[in-house]
Amino acid sequence: MDLLKKIRTIPTEPGVYLYKNAEDEVIYVGKAKNLRSRVASYFHEGRWEDAKTGSLVREAVDVDYIVVANNKEALALENNLIKQRKPRFNILLRDDKTYPYVKLTLGERWPRVFVTRRLRKDGSAYYGPYFPANLAYRIVDLIHRNFLIPSCKVDLTRFHPRPCLQYYIKRCLGPCVQNLTTLEAYQEAVRDVKLFLEGRPTDLSRSLHERMEQAAAAEEYERAARYRDLISTVEQLQERQRIAAAEGDDADVFGYHCENGMLAVNLFHMRGGRVVDRREFFWEDLPELETGLAANNDVATTAPGRPSERSSPSADVTTNTDETSQAALGMDGRGRPSLHESELADAAFHPGEFFSALLKQLYIGQPYVPRNLYVPVDFEDREALEDLLSEQSADKSVRATRLHIFVPQRGEKRSLIDLAGTNAKQSYDQRFRVLKPNAKAIREELQEVLTLPELPKRIECFDISHIQGAETVASMVVWEDGKMKKSDYRKFIIRTVEGVDDFASMREVVTRRYKRVQQEEKTMPSLVLIDGGLGQLHAAAEALESLEIINQPLAAIAKREELLYVYGQEKDPIALDHHSPVLHLIQQIRDEAHRFAVTFHRKRRQMRDRSTELLEIPGVGESTTRRLLEHFGSLQAVRQADAAALSAVVTRTQAEAISNHFRK
Repeated sequence: MDLLKKIRTIPTEPGVYLYKNAEDEVIYVGKAKNLRSRVASYFHEGRWEDAKTGSLVREAVDVDYIVVANNKEALALENNLIKQRKPRFNILLRDDKTYPYVKLTLGERWPRVFVTRRLRKDGSAYYGPYFPANLAYRIVDLIHRNFLIPSCKVDLTRFHPRPCLQYYIKRCLGPCVQNLTTLEAYQEAVRDVKLFLEGRPTDLSRSLHERMEQAAAAEEYERAARYRDLISTVEQLQERQRIAAAEGDDADVFGYHCENGMLAVNLFHMRGGRVVDRREFFWEDLPELETGLAANNDVATTAPGRPSERSSPSADVTTNTDETSQAALGMDGRGRPSLHESELADAAFHPGEFFSALLKQLYIGQPYVPRNLYVPVDFEDREALEDLLSEQSADKSVRATRLHIFVPQRGEKRSLIDLAGTNAKQSYDQRFRVLKPNAKAIREELQEVLTLPELPKRIECFDISHIQGAETVASMVVWEDGKMKKSDYRKFIIRTVEGVDDFASMREVVTRRYKRVQQEEKTMPSLVLIDGGLGQLHAAAEALESLEIINQPLAAIAKREELLYVYGQEKDPIALDHHSPVLHLIQQIRDEAHRFAVTFHRKRRQMRDRSTELLEIPGVGESTTRRLLEHFGSLQAVRQADAAALSAVVTRTQAEAISNHFRK
């Protein structure tokens, strides 16, 4: 069916529409209160003057649609489809970092507690997000020290011969070794952790008091003392939370800076009335956003009867045409240019459309959304998004509260948005004007991204190289104190593996390397990095486990996707932004390991290829071949040498045989 004819058959109900190209790829997802009207509007002659709309209409050959009950359902469905299909004409959320959650693996027999940045439906309980990011790590460390629930990457589906260091320093109950703890005692600790993370300190404190009294009555004074210390910790944390709650509501504040088709956004997280952390977003080659139907999205207008920080007639402000124009141009209430006047000069960027897309992708489906969101511009579906997020928060909270999206024009809230805009300008300069962070900042970011227990000092990276299983070799390169340490590079010839088996080869080389480290009583590196995917990562982990090396930080970087897999958290691969200095560092180390392995492989292959013809000569063996190639430098030089020159290296009989072979 012709596209225009199909559009006439689309219903007039609310829903989501999907434009497709000739390859049946979804290139744009949108939502509408009236599907037929919205989709048909793309083919109005005036809309084609917009570069983005013109490109979209020229490329689109088909349109699908999904009808829903109301506008709120359309919002949620549009958000899900954009995240699934990643259409190139939509604004896509590309984030340098996501804030961490604390994950309690309740689906396991012996649950563990981790810091993670990805939510999955795997039976685990997730708590967060935490601001600043290191708060999640501090909470997990507190759980280790007080509740003795581990984060170790040891296989807890079976027992091991001895526990790791964490047990001996009293940060783990030792479920990995039989009879060190009981399932009942471990589950009791898990219940305490659950109450602690759920923010139910009163229930936890009451339970701890009861157990302390029972232990004291049974004259188990050491156990009673441990409960007493836990009670003290819980009460101190509860007091801090009361103080923070009294200082103000939670809010997220947005600011942006757009220039030359590139955009930086800063998000300030305010918790308890204080700014606790800042989040950055960046876009390059920003797609031109939809205009026309929502051309006045950027104008700040107050809906009657709704709470807002924006101007209203009751505030003794005259809302005339000039003021409306100033708001649309990014000026404040006094007519002064705001932080965004230069950005809005670029007609390709429409802030209202952008923030509509950004807020949907950031908050729809998230377990926690603050009560107040402050954005610099208004947008078409703000009220519908408010309703949807309020219902979403009510589903997850016993105490339902209304969520508000404010567009402040003056006062303290506007100054917060201006502050976020100023920081967005700084972020823009650092990102797009290439101000390189210092080495310590990169190491700290690497520690946070890979959840390393300490700042990385030494990284050892392994790679395998072969051609269809022939001449398989491996390399190990070393990064130490901010630079490559070539004196510690190592080459390995794979001896126990035949054919193509990268996993077995990786297992062999890691075993050989760290068996040697153990024998020489050297220190393990801060991180073992593997060039490869999950198969190579698990092979390296098996090698370390066979040597009884546990809790060694281990990660792999997969080719093409450039995903980072951390051992023990393989289900949560880390996708760093391609501009991230941490990713650049890991890529640099990986590429050096690859270069070193390939160079060694080529050298061995050349020696093999050069020696093949000489070995065909009667009376010439491997040692003779090696002496000839080392002396003359190449097979061509051996071929051109006469018998007298050859006699300087081999016997007269061998020299004549070699000379006669090449003469024929």
